[in-house]
Amino acid sequence: MIQIAPQMRILVAVDSVDFRRGIDGLAALCTQAFKADPLSGTVFVFRSRSGKALRCLTYDGQGYWLAQKRLSSGRYNSWPLSDASTTSGTRVLSPHQLHTLLWNGDPARSQTAPMWRPLNGEG
Repeated sequence: MIQIAPQMRILVAVDSVDFRRGIDGLAALCTQAFKADPLSGTVFVFRSRSGKALRCLTYDGQGYWLAQKRLSSGRYNSWPLSDASTTSGTRVLSPHQLHTLLWNGDPARSQTAPMWRPLNGEG
């Protein structure tokens, strides 16, 4: 089971990918196109060309996990686009933004408390 933890690094591919690629093809894409190590424990998120499905690839220390979600109707409309934070065709998301994206929400509009803030009387 994949658990999305607050300390996880999450990279989302800005462009869609060919879902005929399996684990090895997506891992090669991470290395070649994104200049990222697929064995690092990073969660890589990909969208299909049709926009109806996404895949998450991660390595847990023993092997790869590949999870896929296909919407029963509609498409992923709020896919993260490239911006100033985009590097090598990927965009960094926080865990709560990934949860929002998995439920077909707009991760740019998700609002939560900051990951760290001073306690009362500190700072």
